[in-house]
Amino acid sequence: MKIFKPLRRILIAVLSIYVGMVVMMMFLETTMVYPVPPLTSGDWNPKGLEYEDVEFHSADGTRLHGWFLPHPDPLATLLLCHGNGEHVAFLAEEMEFLSKRLKLNVMVFDYRGYGKSEGTPFESGVLADAEAAQRWLAERTGQSPDDLVLLGRSLGGAVCVHLAAKHGARGLILDRTFSSLVDVAAIHMRWLPVRLLMRNRYPAKTWIREYSGPLLQIHGAADQIVPISLGRRLFDSSPSTQKKWINSESLGHNTPWPDEYYDEVEAFIHSTRSF
Repeated sequence: MKIFKPLRRILIAVLSIYVGMVVMMMFLETTMVYPVPPLTSGDWNPKGLEYEDVEFHSADGTRLHGWFLPHPDPLATLLLCHGNGEHVAFLAEEMEFLSKRLKLNVMVFDYRGYGKSEGTPFESGVLADAEAAQRWLAERTGQSPDDLVLLGRSLGGAVCVHLAAKHGARGLILDRTFSSLVDVAAIHMRWLPVRLLMRNRYPAKTWIREYSGPLLQIHGAADQIVPISLGRRLFDSSPSTQKKWINSESLGHNTPWPDEYYDEVEAFIHSTRSF
């Protein structure tokens, strides 16, 4: 029996360390899911970009901030939901490119806690923020929410799936988006019981079953943050009969799109005009 006492002490110590690490990761979840870049980063005064600086409020009153770039003769209106590691000051060049090349009204906005938006990010709050942005943009352009094209990158893609499922969309464009955030965490932290404990879950593969409109999804085999298998799982969950999957061997999670991908987006937006 004396032999088992040291072993028992070791097991208790290991278990205590593990429980401590689980508790620590639970406290760090918000920081890990929402790695908000500093307000001093990016370009808050982009030269030559004639955008409207806009403020609006989320359902709970949280003040939100965004940029709206109108086009004089738009073919469509696009709402861009960014990833979890950027804010609007990183997106001026992309806004201008999308607007000029594709002839779009373009809006970008920051979730609560990002950029100049107030508050602290959490899942239901972020989703409510996106609904407020969708509503503001529809009203600003004299359209209904389901007239808008939604473009989301990574976590922003899951946000767009939620918008499309709840309010509809003219078209849904997903860029390196996951089946669920829990699926991503389970791959990167296999030693943690993330499926039981995560609060921020973003179950995009469940939400997308409620959207049957046009879908364009882009992913890359070189993506080491959101494995392409999770993107494909999301795509396969879509009931849409007007969906297209674009796969690149070299596209990493933060790799800029090659020029031909914008051709695909342009063709996709044109294809939605009759829906």
